[in-house]
This record gives sequence, structure tokens and C-alpha cells, in this order.
Amino acid sequence: MDQSSRWRAPVGIAIHLSDQQAQALSETARRLQVSEADLAAAAVRDLVSRHSADVQSAADRVLQKNQELYRRLA
Repeated sequence: MDQSSRWRAPVGIAIHLSDQQAQALSETARRLQVSEADLAAAAVRDLVSRHSADVQSAADRVLQKNQELYRRLA
């Protein structure tokens, strides 16, 4: 079983925000009727999943672009 398929315990983190950022987080959470923690967690999940998709897309483009070169080098 590889590392990515193992169950992992939830991770807790602390983040430091400026007063302005904390106020924006609080106002947005209040407007969306969610907790500040839930909003911050959702933002992190979105960033991480988007980054993964972006990296995969870029890797796919590079592999496709250089497919002939890789074939010749093999």
C-alpha cells in the first residue's frame, strides 16, 4: 500500500492574519453563514485541489509536446 492510499488523521494548523485579513475573513464567513474555520478550511482545500489540477495539466502538456523526443530517447 503506498503512502497516498493510507488513511490519515485530520491536520490542524494555525494561521496568522493581519487585522485587515482577519476582518475580511470574519465578514465573509458571516455573510456566507459559516464559521471562520470552515471558510478558511474550504479555501485551503480549493487552493490545494486547484494547484494539483494545474500541475497535472501542465505536466500533461509537456509530455504531449515532447512525446516524439521521449520516444526517440527511449
